[in-house]
Amino acid sequence: MTATAPRPRPSRKGQPSRTVRPSRTGRPSPIRRPSPIRRPFAAVALLAALFSLVSGLLLAGAGPAAAHAALTGSDPQDGAVVATAPKEVTLTFSEAIAVGDGSIRVLDPSSKRADTGVEPKDLSDGSTVRYGVELLPGLPDGTYTVAWQAISADSHPISGAFTFSIGAPSETTVALPSEEVGGGAVGTVYGIARYIAYAGFILLVGGAAFVLGCWPRGATARPMQRLVVRGWITLTAATLAMLLLRNPYTGSGKFADAFDLDGLQAVLDTKPGAALVSRLLLLGAAALFIAVLFGTYARREDAVEKRDLTFGLAVGGGVVAAGIAATWAMSEHASTGIQAGIAMPVDVLHLLAVATWLGGLVSLLVALYRTPDIGSEAVRRFSRVAFASVLVLAATGIYQSWRQVGSWSALTGTRYGQLLIVKVALIVLLLAVAWFSRRWTGRLTDAGTASGASVTSESSVTSEGAAETVETADDVAPERAAQLARQQAALTATKKKRIRDADAERSGLRRSVLAEAAIAVVLLAVTTLLTSTEPGRTEEEAKGASTAATAPAASGPVNLSMPFDTGGRNGKGTVRIDIDPGRSGANELHVWIDGSDGKPMDVPELKVALTLEAQEIGPLPVAPDRLAEGHWSASNVQIPMAGEWKVDVTVRTSDIDQVTIDKTVKIG
Repeated sequence: MTATAPRPRPSRKGQPSRTVRPSRTGRPSPIRRPSPIRRPFAAVALLAALFSLVSGLLLAGAGPAAAHAALTGSDPQDGAVVATAPKEVTLTFSEAIAVGDGSIRVLDPSSKRADTGVEPKDLSDGSTVRYGVELLPGLPDGTYTVAWQAISADSHPISGAFTFSIGAPSETTVALPSEEVGGGAVGTVYGIARYIAYAGFILLVGGAAFVLGCWPRGATARPMQRLVVRGWITLTAATLAMLLLRNPYTGSGKFADAFDLDGLQAVLDTKPGAALVSRLLLLGAAALFIAVLFGTYARREDAVEKRDLTFGLAVGGGVVAAGIAATWAMSEHASTGIQAGIAMPVDVLHLLAVATWLGGLVSLLVALYRTPDIGSEAVRRFSRVAFASVLVLAATGIYQSWRQVGSWSALTGTRYGQLLIVKVALIVLLLAVAWFSRRWTGRLTDAGTASGASVTSESSVTSEGAAETVETADDVAPERAAQLARQQAALTATKKKRIRDADAERSGLRRSVLAEAAIAVVLLAVTTLLTSTEPGRTEEEAKGASTAATAPAASGPVNLSMPFDTGGRNGKGTVRIDIDPGRSGANELHVWIDGSDGKPMDVPELKVALTLEAQEIGPLPVAPDRLAEGHWSASNVQIPMAGEWKVDVTVRTSDIDQVTIDKTVKIG
């Protein structure tokens, strides 16, 4: 059958009529649908690139693994020289840690194990977190290295090393790893997975909340469905990656160990591993929620049934979202430190508010760019939801800041505090841009009627044209009728989009929301980095404890003068002691005894002992040799560490007359 050319379509407003030209085959050439404007894809690509850039910069400056529990003390201390081998080595930490076999190793100068090799003993008492390992008996003199590795209570690996000496320092062949635990390529990938997990959570929870609470008709919109589903996929994939990488992240640092079944079993027995598994189970429930939201809920027409289903989805989805947020709270900052029982539910509220606000912001951006049907009422609803979320964020953020920082010096002098200042500045900037969005929302409401009338008028005209075209086509052939209907539908969609894009209020709102989303991406990256940075309060406490334990006292030679009286004949005199150089390590000790007449005085017996009562060290006996009348000396007197040392001197002037005198002096 030969196709005939269709009639020219009547022109509107004096415009020339257009016809569908036949192709070489005799069939009308299909009118090409104008390619959609790529701005939505460009916007998404821009946000993704911005997130990647900021995350990369923050990860590059974060170091291998930020320590959340800190070593605050040890016995023996770092660099100490002890006279005899201790029975055990103890380490004190700022907060709870998880240890296992080999978490604390003591190596002799030849790199051989000097400890018994058993799991460290928990010596904690109250708020003091202390672990110790027993040493082998009969250790020779020399320098010993203590290497330790543990998991902080907020799931981050920590490690370190220090040395002490028995008798006198010596050379050591111990070679410690140059890379900290939690670093390297595995640490980088694990850190990226943490960022992606937060982003997926925000898209999943925020997108679903936006559809359910602000724009129920959005449940039928394909772009909104894709957004929420992609959030679920992103969070699930990131959680699986973190679960597999957990073993090498806290241990060997090798990707191959991700599939070590024994290592995976060990991870499942830890609090972080249990949190990741719980998150995966909750994501299964979230998948069912998504299926109902975009399936049964989207198709429901009856108002009463839809209202009941909305209530059920809100309750069920809220429980699932809170459960997923709790998997972070139970394994990171909120689970340790002061007031953990209050901090964990507060952290859950904080995460839910972040997801509702930022996820809803991304959803609004997608709706404004990709769907023509969102109206001003949905935008106003989100504006109210966002305002409530900001109030929750402010309340929970103030509490979290006080708990994690605790002082102005920690706010300005620690990395955590400085990042917190950046986060607050970004929130203020985001609120400022949101104010402009609210103004555009008001204008959109005012212009809604006129805009709707324009669309209705345009639609009626195009509908008449479409009817005429289809009617004409029906006279020719059913195939051509369907083809012309598709062509007319494409033209109608293009005209609707042109009218929508010409709406200045909608365009202004889209620009301001895009600016909000860009700031939110940077804010998300900074917030994620905060979760992997040692809190300011903990860092300051660790520094204070370390300074108090290692701060040198008075430096330089120590000079003492102590009068004595043994009670017998010629039993009065003065003891003068010099300790040089007067610091930890080897010292020279000189003792002079003067009689009551000020002349040198010999005595049958002289003893000296040193005691550091604060650390329960000593008494360390010193047996000086007589050099001359009234002058005794001892070389290589080992003082293990700086501190307040009590010097005991025993003087015997006859077979029965003896006295012990003492004096406390700072030796640094």
